[in-house]
Amino acid sequence: MDRFNPANSPIHFTVVLPSSARPAREPEERRHGGDARAALDIVYIEGFVAQTVIGIDTDELHEPQPVQVDLAIGVPSLRACSTDQIGDTINYAAVRAELHTLLATHKVQLLEALAEQIAQLLIGRFGAHWVRVKLCKPARFDDVAAVGVIIERQCGRFD
Repeated sequence: MDRFNPANSPIHFTVVLPSSARPAREPEERRHGGDARAALDIVYIEGFVAQTVIGIDTDELHEPQPVQVDLAIGVPSLRACSTDQIGDTINYAAVRAELHTLLATHKVQLLEALAEQIAQLLIGRFGAHWVRVKLCKPARFDDVAAVGVIIERQCGRFD
């Protein structure tokens, strides 16, 4: 049997990586040659799981289901690195509490809309300059590990 040579094959494949596997886009300041003071430090929360009512299917409209949130929160060079004071950084406990409140009170149906609300919360209330919000429904379907969205937003830019 001849060895398979992709160069001789009439079939061609294009691999599209999910955004979580692609390199992160850099914030606007870095892409345009901003100075070192524009560099962002990233505070993250990974694997936050809570229950919320979200979805468009009949079985999702009234009963809470689990969602998982991963956050990357970009802030200008953290003063906390030198001051060792919680007031100079993003307080994980405060973000966690706000997430619980939002998940209990939001009125949206789509993960995209909820992810946007989370991004706006982080920028508006916590002073983030850039955020990445990954929001998913784990095990929504028997044959899929998770379904969800990943959005990135910058301060002052909710396009």
